Amino acid sequence: MTRALLIIDVQNDFTEGGALGVTGGHAVAEGITRFLADHAGDYAAVIASRDWHDADSDNGGHFAHGAPDFVHTWPVHCVAGTHGAQYDPGFHTRAVTNQIFKGQGVPAYSLFEGTAEDGATVEQLLHRAGVDAVDVAGIATDYCVRASVLDALKLGFSVRVLRDLVAGVTPDSSRAALKEMAAAGAELVA
Repeated sequence: MTRALLIIDVQNDFTEGGALGVTGGHAVAEGITRFLADHAGDYAAVIASRDWHDADSDNGGHFAHGAPDFVHTWPVHCVAGTHGAQYDPGFHTRAVTNQIFKGQGVPAYSLFEGTAEDGATVEQLLHRAGVDAVDVAGIATDYCVRASVLDALKLGFSVRVLRDLVAGVTPDSSRAALKEMAAAGAELVA
């Protein structure tokens, strides 16, 4: 199998202290950096996504007017070009072959909803690299990691979730998401 690593949304607004920071986010950022130091050469592509929301809109209802419900509407986060949208400083991007931007004016959870700077989709990038299997790491287990894994499976990729390199919003919803991903066909690995 030819494998790619998909790194989901390891951004300042999703790690501790950010607008939607999750517990363990910094540790995931640093863990991914250590993992890449040892394993970057195992992958035909290393693709990292970022939420990259428009500053001058509610991004298709993604940003709440008033109190967010934390299911479909959220506080303002990961606005393009801001500190919150930048990668967490613990995540070193030297091994990243492609950056994906998602959520530009619309709600987007899956990395497969984004595009590279040249307009290529993730599916196109993976096919160009001859990839048929993906490993997935990042934030948040119960939202964007989950959506990305389920999309990868729907597109026919073999999927492994690197359990030690994900962090979620809550323990209960993260456990449920991991169970759902496994039931859909993803392999959960340490």
